[in-house]
Amino acid sequence: MKGTFTLGRIAGVRVAVHWSVVVIFLLVTVTLAGGRLVRLYPDYPTAVYWVLGLLVAVVFVASILAHEVAHAIVARRNGIEVEDMTLWMLGGVARLRSETPSPGVELRVAGVGPLTSAVLGVLFAASAVWLDVLAAPGPLVEAVAWLAAINILLALFNSIPAAPLDGGRLLRAVVWKFTGDPVRSTVIAAAAGRGFGWLLVAYGFLSILVTGTFAGLWMALIGGFLIAAATAEGRQAQLRGVFAGIRTRDIMTRHPVTVPATTTVEQFLAGAPFGQYRHTAFPVVDAEESPVGLVTVARVDRVPVPQRGSTSLAAVMAPIDEVTTAFPDEPVTDVLSRLAGAGESRVLVLDRESHALVGIVSQTDISRAFTWLTATRDRR
Repeated sequence: MKGTFTLGRIAGVRVAVHWSVVVIFLLVTVTLAGGRLVRLYPDYPTAVYWVLGLLVAVVFVASILAHEVAHAIVARRNGIEVEDMTLWMLGGVARLRSETPSPGVELRVAGVGPLTSAVLGVLFAASAVWLDVLAAPGPLVEAVAWLAAINILLALFNSIPAAPLDGGRLLRAVVWKFTGDPVRSTVIAAAAGRGFGWLLVAYGFLSILVTGTFAGLWMALIGGFLIAAATAEGRQAQLRGVFAGIRTRDIMTRHPVTVPATTTVEQFLAGAPFGQYRHTAFPVVDAEESPVGLVTVARVDRVPVPQRGSTSLAAVMAPIDEVTTAFPDEPVTDVLSRLAGAGESRVLVLDRESHALVGIVSQTDISRAFTWLTATRDRR
């Protein structure tokens, strides 16, 4: 997912945060510290409200992370590697290295997320009751009660049968079970997601017209996010249908042009666009010719001109653990799933044993293969 930054790693899995989470973090803090807590308990020092607001925002983001970690744990227990986890405004996305192999696995991986949020909600609710019995300060009880409510709301919202929500995955699992067709089930879940998104947009704008305020704008924005995500998921399903049975080696560009990690930005630009470097993205290799990352023209262009002579590509590239990789014999459908939420739109293809670079897959490669496969579908 673009517009993210790395937060850290959990059990070797990269955890990224989308910019929308920062917005949510600030909204939660300001809403509680500058509004709800002050309104309900006006006699406390201002610092108390802001400290509690910040703590609640941190715990809320941690709750979203717990939701995604639960997905990752169940996926791993079912033999599916997790590429990374990204937190965003509607919860998070655990990007799996391959497609779920069966409806049962899909059901377990999808269902554990809302279940985790519901359990957290119950635990926070019990804690709020316990604190109230102990006559704890009102703002503290209210803050914990808010965490209970928001986690239960998150569980309910994510259970709605509409992609890309967890409920959409549950719907996909059920349809897949009855039809035996994973692609068709994804298309149906994506259609449900678009429909639900448009309902939210309509409700949001209707609310604006009726109330004369912009209170419904937030609902309309969420609907817009859902429509975009569901549409992308539907396109991915169509791609998976066309690429069924095709391996990565069949569509990759072999022997891609590489660039040494020690090359400076100035040297790199001197070889483009009509010299050695004619593309817009290049695998970066170390002294042993092992791939260590991917550099794009966009990344290089962000380096200030005075610093280009002293800045190496190693300093501006996307490191290899943030780049989508694949093996030549992997199904293209698995690679597409990983590429869908990746920050860089290329796949480095590595030899399964030596991990040497043997190819690259770009959006152009995918589009070209899609065109040919669609045109020759009746002959296959």
